[in-house]
Amino acid sequence: MPEIVFNGPAGRLEGRYTRSSNPNAPIAVLLHPHPQHGGTMNNKVLYMMHQAFVNNGFATLRFNFRGVGRSQGTYDEGIGELADATAALDWMQSIHKTPSQIWVAGFSFGAWISMQLLMRRPEIDGFVSVAPPANLYDFSFLAPCPCGGLIVHGTADKIVSQNSIEGLVERLQEQRGSLINYQSIEEAGHFFKDNEEEFQAILNDYVGNVIHYRAAAE
Repeated sequence: MPEIVFNGPAGRLEGRYTRSSNPNAPIAVLLHPHPQHGGTMNNKVLYMMHQAFVNNGFATLRFNFRGVGRSQGTYDEGIGELADATAALDWMQSIHKTPSQIWVAGFSFGAWISMQLLMRRPEIDGFVSVAPPANLYDFSFLAPCPCGGLIVHGTADKIVSQNSIEGLVERLQEQRGSLINYQSIEEAGHFFKDNEEEFQAILNDYVGNVIHYRAAAE
């Protein structure tokens, strides 16, 4: 998994890029949890998400937001981080000119940023949002959510409340044409410790099924 450096709006951004042998492979950009609470592109949950995409033929990019690791700049309350995510997607599209699909995925804070990104980029086909912090940030911008996706949450998560997730899912599912797949994992905490196998199975099944269904429909 080669290390890469690409230009972001606040300086150089450090990433890990996994190429696919298929020139028309689907692509995914993965966004890590909160930079001020230890979040990096090497977060274990984000790495499991990366594995699910790679297992299903994606080229993937995960990277450190500004001020994390060797990425330049400083934390910017989500505004600059959204700009970083935009630069990451631009970089992936510069490498992959004709991807069959484009997805974004994020964990916790990264889920909030990824959902904002898909609202701004109509070419995005799908998303995976793990523990989106609906009790900490405003998700009302998803009106409507422009594409289908997967939301995963642990019922024992002490950072992101169950009620806030269920409220977010309910609002999204009420939107016309919204295809939201919600999966809750019983007794799982925010980082899915001791529930890794179930978490990975949910990700692999969803990404694999959606990719194969869309490929068959084309």
